[in-house]
Amino acid sequence: MSLLKQSAAFALTVVAALASSAAWADNASPVGLWRNVDDVSGKPRALIRISEANGALQGKIEKVFLAANESPTCTKCEGALKNAPVIGLVILSGLKKDGAEFTGGRILDPDNGKTYSSKIYLTDGGKRLNVRGFVGISMLGRSQIWQRQE
Repeated sequence: MSLLKQSAAFALTVVAALASSAAWADNASPVGLWRNVDDVSGKPRALIRISEANGALQGKIEKVFLAANESPTCTKCEGALKNAPVIGLVILSGLKKDGAEFTGGRILDPDNGKTYSSKIYLTDGGKRLNVRGFVGISMLGRSQIWQRQE
C-alpha cells in the first residue's frame, strides 16, 4: 500500500473513531432535547431542552402540545412564575452528577404548580431518561420516562 493510501486510511479511521466517540458521549449525557409523555393519555406533552451550566443540569420547555382547553401559561404556579408562559419555563434545575444518576435537583410540574425534589438517570443506551419527582424520600413520588429527540 502506498504512503498516500496508508495516510488516507489512517485519517478515515481517526475520523470514524472520533465520530463514534462523539455520538457515544452525547448518549452518555442527559444534555439534549427530550420529549415527555402525558401519564394519562400517553400523548406527547412537551419538548424539554436539558443543558449544563456550572456543573449542574437544567431543563427548559421548548415546545408544548396543548389540548384545546389548556392554557399556555402556568396558571397554578405561585410567586414570580404565576401565569408565566410555559414555553421557556425552567422545570428542572440543580441536578448534579452522582455516580450513574444526577441528583439533588428540583422539578416543577406546570400542571399543578408544585415543585418537587428530583433525580434522573439514563437508560436504553442514553435514548431514555428516567425522571423522578418526589417529596422527602425518593419512594414517595412518581417517575416518567422521557425519550431523546434527535
